[in-house]
Amino acid sequence: MDNQRNLLFAVALSFLLILGWDAGMRYFYPEASTAGAPQSSDPTVAASAAPQGSAELGSAAGEPAGPVDLSTALSSPQRVSIDAARVEGSINLVGAQLDDIELKDHRETTDQDSGPVQLFAPKGTPGQYFAQFGWIGNGVTLPTPQTVWQADGQTLTQTSPVTLTHDNGEGQIFSIKYSIDANYMITAEQSVVNNGDGSIVVQPYGLLNRNTVNASPSTFNAHSGPIGAFGDSVDYGVDYDDLAENGTYTPAAGKTHWTGFSDIYWLSALIPQGDQTVTPGFRSLGDDIFRADVIYGPETVAAGSTVSSSTLLFAGAKESAVLDTYRDDLGIDKFGKAIDWGWFEWFVKPMVWLLRTLYDFAGNFGVAIILLTIIIRGALFPIAQKQFASMAGMKAVQPKMKALQERYKDDKQKQQQEVMALYKKEGVNPLAGCLPLLIQIPIFFALYKALILAIEMRHKPFVLWIEDLSAPDPAKILNLFGLLPFDPPGFLGIGVLAVLLGVTMWLTFKLNPSAMDPMQQQIFNFMPWVLMFVMAPFAAGLLLYWVTSNLLTLAQQSYLYSKHPQLRAAAEKEKAEKALAKQREEASEK
Repeated sequence: MDNQRNLLFAVALSFLLILGWDAGMRYFYPEASTAGAPQSSDPTVAASAAPQGSAELGSAAGEPAGPVDLSTALSSPQRVSIDAARVEGSINLVGAQLDDIELKDHRETTDQDSGPVQLFAPKGTPGQYFAQFGWIGNGVTLPTPQTVWQADGQTLTQTSPVTLTHDNGEGQIFSIKYSIDANYMITAEQSVVNNGDGSIVVQPYGLLNRNTVNASPSTFNAHSGPIGAFGDSVDYGVDYDDLAENGTYTPAAGKTHWTGFSDIYWLSALIPQGDQTVTPGFRSLGDDIFRADVIYGPETVAAGSTVSSSTLLFAGAKESAVLDTYRDDLGIDKFGKAIDWGWFEWFVKPMVWLLRTLYDFAGNFGVAIILLTIIIRGALFPIAQKQFASMAGMKAVQPKMKALQERYKDDKQKQQQEVMALYKKEGVNPLAGCLPLLIQIPIFFALYKALILAIEMRHKPFVLWIEDLSAPDPAKILNLFGLLPFDPPGFLGIGVLAVLLGVTMWLTFKLNPSAMDPMQQQIFNFMPWVLMFVMAPFAAGLLLYWVTSNLLTLAQQSYLYSKHPQLRAAAEKEKAEKALAKQREEASEK
């Protein structure tokens, strides 16, 4: 098989996989049905057994009249601070809202003076995003979003839980005990003590409320928006635009393992505990504000008794190792799939592990990518040797094959049989040239997904101007590497790495030994420069991988040509003959 055709086929197929695989698979084989019974506009109807007249979840009453400044909101004295290993922030005693979560290990930007990522923020602020736990019920006065709770401590730490209590003055005492672990998991234990004369009915709930100002966009290969694990599958079936259009979304039937909102790097998730019946749901509250909730089934609290329920709240970074640890240690089913690995998860996750391991060794993620490229090329080197040997064999049998084609030009079936017999006799495989190229397709795609989804890559520098390998190359030619005050859009933002990609790919094509017809020659002349524009907006880390791979290809080709000199000689002879034929043709036309 002609080597250039193989390469063209492989590149085209690579981009087809990148641009269409996940989208196509989800279209034809969706992981979870997006169909579901529409929820009532009254949140209390979300639970089929909800008592009549129960309070709305996260009622809109008392909403701020206008935008609220973040620092002003957090300066309120009615707060309990949070100071854990990887999380800091505070709990608002008004409404018992977890509305201030900062991630200590992750910065907002690459600037040295950048503060930590503000994941949760109070109601009314530009980044509104909070969790709230409460009850709906019948025959009982319940806490509201305006209720001021009493705390038994000043700071929530890993070793010091904090319990919030509220006495409704009618014999019922409500409490929420918050505790936090060494990573991003908060436990909310809700209890109701009934010291009244009669029974009451309550339904605990947990909710997440957020606007989408800071939400990352959902793309064809990385979901952002409502997410959860229900029954046997993870539901990526709706995004914010769909939810805003439809108003509500009920996940497919099945046990609710966890539910919440996902960004590319961050996750908030409610994880119900125990065997109680749970009803999940998502809804649009208008003005780009959305809610995810879990409502437990109704429970009767007899006079003199207590009922309790527990819900885990994950609020943090989507670190693969941490999510998998929670999956294994806490039994949170499919929690690792909160990262949208797609159908290549079996290959992408080992790639992330290898990158993380190489980073631990090298201390630089760019160096880790280069080492990964060397490992991949080294693993494929024996296959490349066979490829070049096969190409040399194919060149050697070309005269015999042309003779057979001429002899049996009127009998195509016999011609094919004789050609295959020739291949067998000479020990050559015309398909051997395709194998290394096809193997690199899932490798390239796995790295592409890893660089997009792995938070380990976020804000990791390489050298000089590359301060974030998960972002496009910032040194763009059209704005004179940042000297001009504008940012070129999309594929016009050609950076240094994109130029290196085009140049190194062009050199690999020029060094290729197989002769091409004029049409192929034209395709391979402009393809590197087309890819230079196409790949410019991609992560710098991905371009670094491809440039390194091209450089290694050039070195590998030079070495293998020295082992198969007949391959280069035959190719150069063909090229010279074609050039001479072209000159003669042009001369005859004149």
